[in-house]
Amino acid sequence: MERIKFSHVLPQVFSNRDDVSSEIWQQDLEFQKGHLYLLESESGKGKSTFCSYIMGYRHDYSGDICFDEQQVREFGIGEWVEQRRRHISHLFQELRLFPELTAYENVAIKNQMTAFKTDVEIRECFDRLGIADKMNTKIGFMSFGQQQRVAFIRSLVQPFDFLLADEPISHLDDNNAAIMADMMQEEAKKQGAGIIVTSIGKHMDMNYERILKL
Repeated sequence: MERIKFSHVLPQVFSNRDDVSSEIWQQDLEFQKGHLYLLESESGKGKSTFCSYIMGYRHDYSGDICFDEQQVREFGIGEWVEQRRRHISHLFQELRLFPELTAYENVAIKNQMTAFKTDVEIRECFDRLGIADKMNTKIGFMSFGQQQRVAFIRSLVQPFDFLLADEPISHLDDNNAAIMADMMQEEAKKQGAGIIVTSIGKHMDMNYERILKL
């Protein structure tokens, strides 16, 4: 996939409002592979909704969203599975980890889908983010900041054309946020991928090519 296109997209919840001011909603907009974007938003402006539309979890909008030239509304279940497995990786704001599994198991179960990373590469990610000693700890016994780093590692263990990161550093200190930014950009460069980061305040210090107000 080379581009994600939004054409006059508007969430249904905003359809009866005439005060919608946004650089995303009701605009013609393209996100291109290989580029770096930041979406800044206030709470309640549709940041997580935007992510859900791209990932195909929700379709309650007017307008069109296309991956290259194909409208996503035309995708069936099998096509969405393939998109999420090989073309779009999503770092969820709410993480969506399995609390009964260990940190390593949460990453490994994702990696098994494509065998994209080696065990050594996965362990190196844990080490760089300072949680190598937590690999065998169940998620339910880890802090949210530690869980956030596990979820980030999980987002890297698949091929992708775009990485969608929804408030990825909300509970991280500046040092770990900087490490995560480096790792994210390194992986995107390897894959020639685009990055879309959303934020309602604290965001990664990266050289964004475009900053959009939601």
